[in-house]
Amino acid sequence: MEKLKYERPVIQKLNSGLSNKFGSATEIEPFTHIDGVPVKKLIETYGSPLFVFSERQIRAKYEEVKTMFTTRYPKVQFGWSYKTNYLNAICNVYHQMGSWAEVVSGFEFEKALKNGVPGNKIIFNGPDKTEADLSLAIEHNSLIHIDHFDELYTIQKLTQTLDKKPKVAIRVNMDTGVYPIWDRFGFNYENGQAWDAVNKIMSSGQMDMVGLHCHIGTFMLTPSAYGVAAAKLANLFMRIKQKFGQVLHYIDVGGGLPSPNNLKGTYLPGADMVPPIEDFAETIATALLNSDIPPNELPLLILESGRLLIDEAGYLLGTVIATKRLSSGRRSTVLDFGLNTLFTSMWYNHKISPAQEVSNFKEDMVLYGPLCMNIDVVRESIILPPLSKGDLVVAHTVGAYNVTQWMQFIAMRPNVVLIDMRGNPHLIRRAETTETLNQMEELPEHLSQFTL
Repeated sequence: MEKLKYERPVIQKLNSGLSNKFGSATEIEPFTHIDGVPVKKLIETYGSPLFVFSERQIRAKYEEVKTMFTTRYPKVQFGWSYKTNYLNAICNVYHQMGSWAEVVSGFEFEKALKNGVPGNKIIFNGPDKTEADLSLAIEHNSLIHIDHFDELYTIQKLTQTLDKKPKVAIRVNMDTGVYPIWDRFGFNYENGQAWDAVNKIMSSGQMDMVGLHCHIGTFMLTPSAYGVAAAKLANLFMRIKQKFGQVLHYIDVGGGLPSPNNLKGTYLPGADMVPPIEDFAETIATALLNSDIPPNELPLLILESGRLLIDEAGYLLGTVIATKRLSSGRRSTVLDFGLNTLFTSMWYNHKISPAQEVSNFKEDMVLYGPLCMNIDVVRESIILPPLSKGDLVVAHTVGAYNVTQWMQFIAMRPNVVLIDMRGNPHLIRRAETTETLNQMEELPEHLSQFTL
């Protein structure tokens, strides 16, 4: 008979009323396998912490979202958002399923090319495109989404020395009823700046204007805002046709669609807060189909979703380093991953599950990361069974942004594994070592020796 784990008794202060308006957690289910592979075995093989991605879940989610849009609008194309997760193995799953590449920097552009994406299937967004970046994009017939007038003038200058006509669109920002307005990027619709940019492009004769683009926000919970955006882009589409006789090829409504993650400061879990994807698809499609655009001239609808498609397919496995009682008597648990690895814990209350059988006793605790920083908090408050040193945990819905925004601060970045459709794990990014850090450094000769 297995010996029961001893937990010393503690006195907890009880307050009248419930801990929150929906009550406390009543059941904690251990999460022991990912696509049939034991969490314990993954950590034994690849170390802790460890990012794990499910190819099965990636493909299933992509097909689900694609179906929601293609059943409502006749011409739909996805562009995988490289900034969301630019590991080559992840990107190539989406490319195999037909997704183009959407990039926001020169190095992302080069990654897409090396992954085998044709230049004309790369969408180049972002405010920081160098002359070298723009020249490369023009040379490869890529779709350049102009962000500001300085970029427009740079492209005009480049066309004087290049023998190719750039394929361009403009990014448009606008009032969609959600505030604050994302007006830092692109040309404003309401004050006429977007129309001014269109006229400059069309009258120059130096560029081929092929589309319109917007990206109205991030983790958007209001489907109607996308309807407003699509309607305004459709209006601009028709103005261009009426004045210049030019029928644009596409309207790109960007990304920003939410995953069922748990935003900080909200009572309800993300799965209950986030509108179903069909609401977004219905709103966008209806706005375009009900516009004045003739049916035979309907543009290609491009979507640049990242978070929605990848978040749920990502897991972060970790180990308990230590437990202690704070001066208040509250339990704290220290994990081997923190803000350096799970950057999105800054704005999400990620679900954290034990990866082994646990006791029926539960209490509120704080989960800390391993960094020597007081702000390194994975969860400020979570109800879990007591965990001991060496216990394993799983953080859920971490597929978006963490492997692009992680840091080499105090602890180096860990291994990343992809579990394929047959349940076989593949190492898709090796953990960093001290040599990884040192290989980029140069030491001046006069600092190479010292005596202590």
